Amino acid sequence: MENRPAGPVRILTPVGMLGAGWDEATMERGLALGVDVITVDGGSTDSGPYYLGSGTAKTAAQAVARDLRSLLRAAARADVPLIIGSCGTSGTDSGVDWVAGMAAAIMAEEGLDLRVARIYSEQSPAELKEHLDAGRIHPLPPMGEIRAETLESCTHIVGMMGHEPIVEALQAGAQVVLAGRATDTAVAAAYPLMKGMPAGPSWHAAKIVECGGQCTTDPRAGGVHTTIDADGFTIEPLDPRNACTPYTVAAHMLYETVNPFEMREPAGTLDVREATYTAVDDRTVRVEGSRFHTAERHTIKLEGARVTGHETMSFSAVRDPLILRDIEGWADLLRTHLRRRVSQTLGLTDDDYAFDLRLYGHNAVLDDLEPETAPPREVGVMLLVNAPEQATATAVAKIANPLMLHMPTPEMHYLPSLAFASSPAEVERGPAYEFVLNHVVDSITPTGMFRIEHGDTRHGDIRHGDTRHGDHHDTNDHG
Repeated sequence: MENRPAGPVRILTPVGMLGAGWDEATMERGLALGVDVITVDGGSTDSGPYYLGSGTAKTAAQAVARDLRSLLRAAARADVPLIIGSCGTSGTDSGVDWVAGMAAAIMAEEGLDLRVARIYSEQSPAELKEHLDAGRIHPLPPMGEIRAETLESCTHIVGMMGHEPIVEALQAGAQVVLAGRATDTAVAAAYPLMKGMPAGPSWHAAKIVECGGQCTTDPRAGGVHTTIDADGFTIEPLDPRNACTPYTVAAHMLYETVNPFEMREPAGTLDVREATYTAVDDRTVRVEGSRFHTAERHTIKLEGARVTGHETMSFSAVRDPLILRDIEGWADLLRTHLRRRVSQTLGLTDDDYAFDLRLYGHNAVLDDLEPETAPPREVGVMLLVNAPEQATATAVAKIANPLMLHMPTPEMHYLPSLAFASSPAEVERGPAYEFVLNHVVDSITPTGMFRIEHGDTRHGDIRHGDTRHGDHHDTNDHG
């Protein structure tokens, strides 16, 4: 007789990202449907390298605390585990401690006694250089081979964990797991995998629920409830006015994946080529036929960011029809005059600074792919200057100020007056960051690059500009 898992696993995912909020009525309905684990993703790389590089959260502390209070109450009431991944947006150690500190304060206020585990995912450059020297670090397209200097230049490096560290924390008795950087899917797949559910449905369901209501007809209406069993999974929205359809559920495999039929995780690859999507009723979908192929080599993806300089921004707006008739020509003229004036007044060469001029309302979003050719009605002109020192970036932006305010076209016999969005016009943005790692490490063990701590939580803060290297061991951004 076939050895089958003991029973289904029910997952409650109230929102796509911690801090985004939800109607408490949807949480109540999720609990009423029955739940074995509550899972929420806490972060992403979607908003760029700043949050990883600076160790700063994208979400407001008040918003995270509000959601966390609701989650802790629900987990205690249902007596089920709560799993949160990529704490503090980018999953830095300070991000885990930040959420853990909130959890400790909330549990003290609410009189809750839940065992908390913290999983740290930051990587030290020294240990990564050992992996590099041993030939265990490999680039993902379009990156090339990595150098030790690149590792040392990063302010923060995190490893993107799979489900294994989360399972280890749960098996050690954790009721609340606060994880550093993790694949979005690992957060939801860990518990059903631990309970013996098949890998195909577990990983596929986890992919579909990762963004909460994104797989529904109304993504703004809250999260979803998923039941995984030996043959597949069933999914429905928490809001009874919302619906999942075969189309909305299947379409989510297009989201943040290179191949809509495959998705790589540290342990292997989800394969949905043979998956079927069937409407159970007008708001519930049944999925069967998902497969998971275990990889010959378990890998951990690295994410790292470093400072590229300091930025100053200016933003003006153009509504003059003569300028807008050839906005590209006007922008090219501005670039030419700015370089000449910077050389004359500051003595800088092109290698000493950089700037980008973006024309919003014309082609700032699509650039050369913009299909519209008619003259725009108005254009916002955004200047971003990058230089090694903040003072230099601001000086360049100040030199650009009269050009962005009054520069005419060659055909104009007067000085136009354009409009700055702020006063002062120059906004200092501080350090600018870039992603420099898109590489994977061959795992010695699936949990070896991560450190799990149980017990008293730390009352940590995420500080602006925290650039300490981690001492501890996206999106489904795993290669």
